[in-house]
Amino acid sequence: MVKSSSVDAIWDDWKAAVNMTAKELERWLDTEKSQSVGQRRDGGESTGHESGRRIVTLLAKNKNELTDEDVDHMRKVVGYVKRHLAQRPAKDVTESRWRYSLMNWGHDPLKH
Repeated sequence: MVKSSSVDAIWDDWKAAVNMTAKELERWLDTEKSQSVGQRRDGGESTGHESGRRIVTLLAKNKNELTDEDVDHMRKVVGYVKRHLAQRPAKDVTESRWRYSLMNWGHDPLKH
């Protein structure tokens, strides 16, 4: 278990950054579009896709069940989403690699 102050420090940012449900994210990760974006190590699964799978497991946990490693990943997700949102293209993003990459990290920029 992790100290509650560590979780509290990231919790609201995490909830704002990850706006997809576990089920939505699972369905998305199964698509070709999801698997077509992101940086890959040794030609395998992309970093974002791997992160998406981890996010699905984090979404299933209660706040008091989170480990230090979970909180570290939550921070990584929040940082990625914030950086990526700041790089929003001027064009329509509906079918963009930019959006697909964000969705791998649990954030759909078109979802309100």
